[in-house]
Amino acid sequence: DPYQRAQARFWVDFIDKKMYEAQRKVYATKGEEQETGKKEFIEILKTLETELGDKPYFGGDDFGYVDIGLIGFYTWFPGYEKFGNFSIEAECPKLIAWAKRCMQRESVAKSLPDPEKVVEFMAMLRKKFGVE
Repeated sequence: DPYQRAQARFWVDFIDKKMYEAQRKVYATKGEEQETGKKEFIEILKTLETELGDKPYFGGDDFGYVDIGLIGFYTWFPGYEKFGNFSIEAECPKLIAWAKRCMQRESVAKSLPDPEKVVEFMAMLRKKFGVE
């Protein structure tokens, strides 16, 4: 369906343009800039959660383009929570349930990095940026 494809492209573009800058502020800054980044990041996640609604995947019953566009950020969530001092699950429980569903897919689980290694990488970046 052309309309559904257009919708999917819109949401992946939204993820691409909005997520990076907001999430970077969460782990690579401190003080007021970090707080602003946390608010932006949570707002983006809530917008995505609203779009997800009660569907198992963004494409409904089928894992698709938007799911692929967003799931890569999931392994970074523990680092955002650690360095940003907040809980994504408390803010967006449906989005976390979606991510856990996605991680049950072998293709997804095998292709994403270990979250602990991502946290270590983020800690290294924080030192490099002079945040710690």
